Amino acid sequence: MLGMPKKKTSGHMTITLNAKLQPMHRAELEDAFEAAAKKSKLKAKVDGGGTLLQENGEVKECDIEIQLKDASEETITAVVGLFGAMLAPIGSRYTVEGQEPIAFGRHQGLGLYLNGTDLPDQVYAQCDSNHVYSECERLMEGVGQVNSYWQGPAETALYMYGEDFEAMRTRIQELVDTYPLCQKARIVRIA
Repeated sequence: MLGMPKKKTSGHMTITLNAKLQPMHRAELEDAFEAAAKKSKLKAKVDGGGTLLQENGEVKECDIEIQLKDASEETITAVVGLFGAMLAPIGSRYTVEGQEPIAFGRHQGLGLYLNGTDLPDQVYAQCDSNHVYSECERLMEGVGQVNSYWQGPAETALYMYGEDFEAMRTRIQELVDTYPLCQKARIVRIA
C-alpha cells in the first residue's frame, strides 16, 4: 500500500571472533559494543555470548550474540562495521539467523607464550609475567594491544591484536630477547 512505512523486522545474529578472549575480556568487548551501538542509535544489543575452549583449556574463539530490533542490511552492516573497528581478527565470521556464515575481520593476532616450567627457579622468583604484560602494552602503542591472556599448566600466553603481525613482533622483540622470563618464549601468529 502506498504511503505506508516499511515495517522493520527483528532478528538475531552471531558474531564469531577468531580471538582468544577470556570470558571477562569478551564481556569488556560486549560492553564497548553496546556503548558504541547506543551512541550511534543502532538498534542492536548483546543478548549472550560464549567461549570455545581447546582441549588444553586455551581459548579457541568466542561468540557474541546480537539481538537486532531492525534486521535490515543497513543495521547488519553497521554491527559488522563496529566489530571490525573494535576487534575482528582475520578468520572471524558472522551469521544472520537462517543464513550461511560470512567471513570478515582484518586484525592480525600475535600470541606470546612464556615458558612456565623449563627456566631456572631464580628466573621465576625474580621476574613477573605482569611486567611482560605491561611492557607489551606500552611497546604496542599505536600498532596493537594486549587483549587477553591465558595461564596454562606449562605456559602463560599474552594475546595481542593489531593491524600488522610483523609490526607487533618488531615492537616486542627486544623485550623477548632480553627479559629473563622470556627465555624459551614462543611467538605465534594467532590470526
